[in-house]
Amino acid sequence: MSAISDVIGASRKIVIKLGSNVLSNDEGLVNQATLHNIVEQAASMIKQGKQVIIVSSGATICGVGTINKWGRRDDMNYKQALCAIGQVELMRAYREYFADYGIHVAQLLLTGEDFEDPHRTLNIRNTLFTLIDEGVVPIINENDTVSVDEFTIGDNDTLSALTANLWNADTLIALSDIDGVFDKDPKTHKDASLIEEVTDIPTLVKDIDTEGKSSFGTGGIKTKIRAAEIVNNMGINMVLLNGKKKDVIKEAAEGTGKGTLFTE
Repeated sequence: MSAISDVIGASRKIVIKLGSNVLSNDEGLVNQATLHNIVEQAASMIKQGKQVIIVSSGATICGVGTINKWGRRDDMNYKQALCAIGQVELMRAYREYFADYGIHVAQLLLTGEDFEDPHRTLNIRNTLFTLIDEGVVPIINENDTVSVDEFTIGDNDTLSALTANLWNADTLIALSDIDGVFDKDPKTHKDASLIEEVTDIPTLVKDIDTEGKSSFGTGGIKTKIRAAEIVNNMGINMVLLNGKKKDVIKEAAEGTGKGTLFTE
């Protein structure tokens, strides 16, 4: 067994965050096999009596997959239009995949303003608790089609952390395209070492290289560490795993898979 295995095993309320890098293939389109495998793992946890919320990126890549001729347009109107189109396709995939396990899903599109207004926050909490009590999996994403600079959350690492705090989750499982936090970028340094447990985030930030992000995602290792800091401050654990690996959550829960655990 491992510390990550112990944490997941003891957690009843789990938020799973999927980044765009996890959901996209080499062509920048949705990797259907990866998405279905993650849904399968979430369904397995629900069968074990756990409650699950999913915070999912992927609207843009789904939009590009649907209307590829807009994929290279930099105009904000087109980017927001792609998100509007892609969100439909993303939810269709979740609905179909969870239906394989007899589970219904619901969509919540949020902005930064929703977390700043106490009335909206209360409404979100009530909706989440109602859905989960009825066995429905909430799928949350930022409402990119209406977000403006002063109210944008900016990345789904932060959104997932805010959601975990709002729901009083036990653990946030953040799925990325790396195995966890390393002392340096493993994509450019072959001698990078995985850090399996973090209990002091300020010291970690001083000791590692946190620069760089991929072309598909809006976050990088900095946003993941910031998300861990947000949830740890509320007594919530965060586990960072490589979501591109098949059955990564299952293996982490069994103690055979590795990642990084952030805990107080």
